[in-house]
Amino acid sequence: MIDILVNWFGEVQGWLFQFAVQPFLFKFGLGAVAEEAFSGTEWFLIGVIELALLYAVLRPLEAWIPVKPDLDPAARRNDFVYTCIHRLGAFAVAVFFVLGPLFDALASKLHLSGISQFNVEGIWPGITDIPLVSFFVYLIVLDFFDYWYHRASHRFNWWWGLHSLHHSQQDLNLWSDNRNHLLDDLLRDAYLAFIALIIGVEPSQYVLLVVASRMQQSLQHANVRIHFGRFGERLLVSPRYHRLHHAIGAGHETNGKGTLGGHNFAVLFPLWDILFRTAHFGTRFEAAGVRDQLPPPQGEGRDYGRGFWAQQWRGLQRMVEWAGRRAS
Repeated sequence: MIDILVNWFGEVQGWLFQFAVQPFLFKFGLGAVAEEAFSGTEWFLIGVIELALLYAVLRPLEAWIPVKPDLDPAARRNDFVYTCIHRLGAFAVAVFFVLGPLFDALASKLHLSGISQFNVEGIWPGITDIPLVSFFVYLIVLDFFDYWYHRASHRFNWWWGLHSLHHSQQDLNLWSDNRNHLLDDLLRDAYLAFIALIIGVEPSQYVLLVVASRMQQSLQHANVRIHFGRFGERLLVSPRYHRLHHAIGAGHETNGKGTLGGHNFAVLFPLWDILFRTAHFGTRFEAAGVRDQLPPPQGEGRDYGRGFWAQQWRGLQRMVEWAGRRAS
């Protein structure tokens, strides 16, 4: 069955490239990037499949067991735009393949200088011979580094100015995972791609790692009243666990109003929050948002923008504003 699906996927990719992508490239004199465009076509199709699966599985759950029954339709549509940009455009994987040649050149220079490239294979010989084991090892390693990236985005003023766009969504839904400032996305994807290259992840495996991670993150942000129980909550980030991270005050503040910090930074595995004492296992599905969105006197009544471009512009403004503040 799997072979049949893979063959179907290959035929659709070939057809789409031959009759849509390739003629476009030749018309505008871009034939030199045909190989990269063929890979891009694969990622476009993977993104389409992801969107279809997410809608088919999570949308009925949101209607059946919602946390917030009256979501703003415009907010949902806007988040869908972010998801299309990130997933149909193969944002993360494009960065990986762009960095690849640069990393290879750097590795060659280091090798000539007597410095060997680090990779997981050197620590655990033969790991790449067991695909499923190596997949989970790489997933755990990347998640560890993603935890620290995420935690840093809540620690440094200018970074929070960008990342707060993600937290400003008060109507979390299945598309909200990709509601980020494009600069923030670029930084994160470059960082994770660099880590993946360092530890020796193969391009084909990186594709699967990215898909597995972002599908689970879509579930975390969905408007569904789901948790994994006392034991399961400590194994995998659930919608309730992550919603606590988005909770006003409790999720992204520490020691009172306006102090950067927070809880539940883990992207996939709560293990990192438990080890580094940032875990918060609450039992309520809290209201999401940022404190300064609240009307006075609780907040500032700050407007984060309703449309994509307004949100991107105001994110840059917040980055500059927060960079000028004293360290929290």
